Amino acid sequence: MVFLASPVMSVAATAASVVINSLGPPPGPQSAGPRPPPESGRPFQISILTYNVHGLPWPIAEGRGEALRAIGRELASMRQAGRQPDVVLIQEGFRGEVSELAKVSGYRYWARGPERDEQPPALASGQASAYPAVRYPLAGEGWGKFTGSGLHVLSDLPIVAVRGEAYRACAGFDCLANKGVMLVRVALPGAGGEVDIVNTHLNARGASRTPPARTLAAHNQQTDQLVAFIKREHRADIPLLVGGDFNVRNAPARYDYDAQSRPYKVVSEFCAGVDAGCAGQAAAAGGRPWLRSQDLQAFSAGGGLDVRPVGVATVFDAAKGERALSDHAGYLVRYQLNWAPSALARTPPSPGFRVKPVLKPVGLKVSWRP
Repeated sequence: MVFLASPVMSVAATAASVVINSLGPPPGPQSAGPRPPPESGRPFQISILTYNVHGLPWPIAEGRGEALRAIGRELASMRQAGRQPDVVLIQEGFRGEVSELAKVSGYRYWARGPERDEQPPALASGQASAYPAVRYPLAGEGWGKFTGSGLHVLSDLPIVAVRGEAYRACAGFDCLANKGVMLVRVALPGAGGEVDIVNTHLNARGASRTPPARTLAAHNQQTDQLVAFIKREHRADIPLLVGGDFNVRNAPARYDYDAQSRPYKVVSEFCAGVDAGCAGQAAAAGGRPWLRSQDLQAFSAGGGLDVRPVGVATVFDAAKGERALSDHAGYLVRYQLNWAPSALARTPPSPGFRVKPVLKPVGLKVSWRP
């Protein structure tokens, strides 16, 4: 199902359960957002907030409906002050109140990741998996999916395409949610370019109530699928930004698994460098600061646009004396994008579009025409 209240350029989904919703113009004062004049080639910035909102259903958690509404109000307050993130990546948005959060926050575009009934892609022909789907039935394995992925993307930038995929492997009580990955492609108004943004949530450790070896194996399988999804769905000729709950805090075996295959650089690792110049994160003389949080962001350049993080911060962070609305703080990163001179000559202005929904056997596609 797709809901469209105003025109977008194009929307495509790998399954009908991936949703984009245009919520109409945001209320109140608006920040200018990224408006890079391509003729000058001046750098511009995009801010991304990744936030696990702990939107678990009752009786697993109490009071979360009101907390989700409060998050929407806090984002609206940031908007009134002109400091709202351009894009918000939400994890654990399992409850219906996420729709209220989205509307109150003022973001015009809202996309939702894999739903409860979406099936993960089959393994390639001749490819076998040594990971058993059910080994700990008393910990929720084999019970079926009670919720969708809990992944949502809110954006002030126009979302022009959506892709989503459920993970095949899971461990313990994590199997009750259809965890996965989603990619949204956003347009850069005034620049004629686009950026791919990925949101994901990987398997927990202790909360899954299965042995460490089981959760590590599931996490590794999901990491493989995440990387394969990005390499398949991301357009290499445009920049890539990644965020989510990677569940890697104090877990080097998880973080280090097949790190050389990543098609991106992790922000907290990059910013630990002596010459990184990321406001809000000091260079690390020792240790591994990227293992201090479950939540990560990452980036890579593309299409004549160089990308680098220039500022990091936490929001809704009890450790800073702020109001805690979840068991996670929000992780906010500002990225600077710099045009290469050769790219400016091939970035025509974006035309206007009308949308035409078309139902296909493999899912739902919204095509566009001038």
